[in-house]
Formats: sequence, structure tokens, C-alpha cells
Amino acid sequence: MPERYGHWQSVYHLLRTWQRAGIWTLIAAKLRAWADTAGLIDWRVSVDSTTCRAHPHAAGARRTPYDQVEPPGDEPRDHALGRSRGGWGTKLHLAGEQGRKPLAVVVGAGHRGDSPQFARVLERIRVARPGPGRPRTRPDRVLADKAYSSRSNRAYLRRRKIPATIAEPADQRAHRKARGSAGGRPPAFDARAYRDRHAVECGVGLLKQFRAVATRYDKLALRYEATVHIAVIDIWLRDLATTPS
Repeated sequence: MPERYGHWQSVYHLLRTWQRAGIWTLIAAKLRAWADTAGLIDWRVSVDSTTCRAHPHAAGARRTPYDQVEPPGDEPRDHALGRSRGGWGTKLHLAGEQGRKPLAVVVGAGHRGDSPQFARVLERIRVARPGPGRPRTRPDRVLADKAYSSRSNRAYLRRRKIPATIAEPADQRAHRKARGSAGGRPPAFDARAYRDRHAVECGVGLLKQFRAVATRYDKLALRYEATVHIAVIDIWLRDLATTPS
């Protein structure tokens, strides 16, 4: 760590204290609220995930983190670490707006599937509005690839009255056709709108420009999530700084 930032223990103490108090999450939420007030959020939201490899230093966390003098909080039992084909890693489930900036991030184990986290990541979208009133939580449209094409996900979007553009896998399409009229109608799919899903891929690329996000060094999932929030804060600050006032 560069000397101008002080002793590493002091810096880590600040990271840990603000993570426990929810300060990093609050700062990111405030920046999104300012951006929405300035009209910088395009509410067509894309959902995707990316795997971040775990460094050997990320291993060795206590199996009972609540036995610590200062427990980290709601730390998952598996510390959001899982073994996939590429080794141990953590998955970031991301909901990004059309301007390539993250609206919500969920940290999970690397071997977990994408589809079960679909509703969870969308439910984390909360952008406060100026003055009284509830925060905005509903996108204008949700875009996702075929990994998220499930009946439960589509039913969830219908309950919330959110239009969706989700690709249908070939096997689901074949099973539906094989059932004939009992298979029902194919889900609506706008190929032209689906092209805009590239925004979340670009958002993943922006996040992975930060070394501590692209490779996980933190032993605890909550610390790694705080690191991701700091990267998200930097992305929103850059966008707000380059916007004419």
C-alpha cells in the first residue's frame, strides 16, 4: 500500500468499521440518487454475473466468524467461496443500467447458479428520489440472457409488472414445441431490444478494472462486498464528475 495512505492497519480498520456501519452501501446509494436526479440513469436494466477468482490469501477465514470480538455481520457460512471449473472463486451477480453503471450487486459462491439470484439482485435496486416518497425499485425493462429463462423468473417479473426481454434456451423451446398446444405460447422476445444487454457486459468490464475486484483477496465475503462497493462508488463518481452541472 502506498505510504501516503498511512499504515495498512489503520486503512483496514476504516474499511472494516464502515462496512459494519453500512457506510459504503450508503455512499453508493446517495450517488445513484444524485445521478437519477440529474437524469443519468437509463432504467432499462440488464442482469448478468461474472466469476472472480479467489487468491490463496482469501482462504483461511474462521468457520465461526461470530466468535470474533467484533463479528463482521451477516457473513455467509461458505464465505461466498465455491469451486467451479476454474478453481475457487466468487460470483458477482450484477444489475446494471444502460449507461454501464451498477445499480445492484449480490456476492455469492462461485459454483452457484445464476438464475436463483435473479430476483434477489433486482430486489436490491433502490434509488431514492428528492423529497418525500418511496425510492424507485422498478426498472422500465429487464434484459437477461438464457441463463435466467425460467418460469419462476418470468412469473416474478409479471407480478411486478416489469416488461422483460430474456432469451429462451434451445432445450426449453424444444420442450415447449414437443408438448404442442399444452406447451403454451412462446414468451415475447424483442431481438432488437436484446442488443442493449451489452451494457451489463461493459459494466462488468468496468468493475474488473479494479484488481481487488477482479481477484478476490478478502477472506470474508462482507469485506469483499465492501471492496466491490468502493469500486462502484468510484464508477459513479467518475460519471458524475464528467457531467456538466
